[in-house]
Amino acid sequence: MKVVSGKFRGLNLKAVPSNNTRPTSAKVKEAVFSMLTPYLVDDGVALDLFAGTGSLGIEAVSRGYKTAYLVDKAYKAINTIKENVDKTRANESFVVMKTAATEALTKFKNDQVKFDLVFLDPPYRMKITEQIIEDMVEGDLLNPGAIIVDETDYDIDLANFGKIDLLKEKNYKDTKVALYQFGG
Repeated sequence: MKVVSGKFRGLNLKAVPSNNTRPTSAKVKEAVFSMLTPYLVDDGVALDLFAGTGSLGIEAVSRGYKTAYLVDKAYKAINTIKENVDKTRANESFVVMKTAATEALTKFKNDQVKFDLVFLDPPYRMKITEQIIEDMVEGDLLNPGAIIVDETDYDIDLANFGKIDLLKEKNYKDTKVALYQFGG
């Protein structure tokens, strides 16, 4: 696993030593960032809510984001994230949090943290993407124009979210990647 582009390009990242974490494949990660290119902003704030290895948040900072919040609740994942962040030698650009997604969202709301880019790659069996997006909209956690990248193996229905628009969607074998934009 490597950082694809930007200031950390080519940096080797460690995988989580567990079968419970499904890292985003290099092919899918390259495709995601190719889809994201027109929407990336310099000095933005990114959130990798089910970070696993932290590779998506690290890639965002590598490509110009000021800060990435890397959230996971598993000890092995957090240890791996910390090791990968240390490899960047830019620890000040990352906030690593060991907590459940819902608790993290509550903390962000209380701290008035807002995001420009959000990666949602929960374990497929959880099927909680719709609830997370609803919580983010209701909690005022998204800046206008924020992009949400959803990586799942199922369709989600955002018909009730008038402020969220589907921009792009692609399938990669069992993985569906959708880009949404928050209208604000």
